[in-house]
Amino acid sequence: MEITFEHVTHSYEANSPTASLGLDDVSLTIKDKLFTAIVGQTGSGKSTLVRHINALLKPTSGKVIVGKRVITSETNNKNLKPLRKQVGMVFQFPESQLFEDTVEKDIMFGPMNFGATEEEARKAAHTMIKLVGLDESLLSKSPFDLSGGQMRRVAIAGVLASDPETVILDEPTAGLDPVGRLEIMNLFKDLQEKGKTIILITHNMDDVADYADEMAVIHSGKLIAQGPPKEVFNNQELLQDDVLTLPHSASFAKELQQKGFHFDKLPITINELGTEIKQQLNGD
Repeated sequence: MEITFEHVTHSYEANSPTASLGLDDVSLTIKDKLFTAIVGQTGSGKSTLVRHINALLKPTSGKVIVGKRVITSETNNKNLKPLRKQVGMVFQFPESQLFEDTVEKDIMFGPMNFGATEEEARKAAHTMIKLVGLDESLLSKSPFDLSGGQMRRVAIAGVLASDPETVILDEPTAGLDPVGRLEIMNLFKDLQEKGKTIILITHNMDDVADYADEMAVIHSGKLIAQGPPKEVFNNQELLQDDVLTLPHSASFAKELQQKGFHFDKLPITINELGTEIKQQLNGD
């Protein structure tokens, strides 16, 4: 499901003395079934951008096209359920949204809210708990008796249980240890490879380099760059203006350049860096 922003501007508290601009004339296409990362400094407009995709926010001007659905300033709140079933959102620290007395009920809530029968929702809960790497025995437990990492997975299972075509992730690995982060990111990459559109908001440039097919850079409410991560991370203008930070592999490659190594383009992943170093050490 392709998502297109056409000259979208969003003003908070429009037409008031305290109005502030969240998005400024953004035109952007998020391609179907790809993994797209949205990056930018704190307050740049990343979260404002993605909240337009399921009409949690609406454009002050311009329009957002999600599949066949068009969202404008005139869009009302009626009949938004089909859109919000198509677009699932995993907020930062999603475990804070858990509220039912069992894990099973928490995962079932989303599907039942979108019209699934109790039997369908229960089946989805049993499928999703395994998908996120948890044992079915946890379904009968209170979500509040679980560890923080387990609660995070239950919350993600609850979003996935409604089978959205597009999944938006707002810093989904915040607060997780390195192993938990890797498992969660691999889960979402696997979902994308099975046909879902994944949109990731993150400050972690290594995740962008390792997982994203496309990336978009937002700065002061404007879209200032878009493309494959390898191209964007080699945009010298962005780096000189301190708008974008590099993945660790690219930063290390820059240091190696001072020691005589040469890179036509900075490698952005560990594998790319290792291959380049090996070739140069072997004289290839």
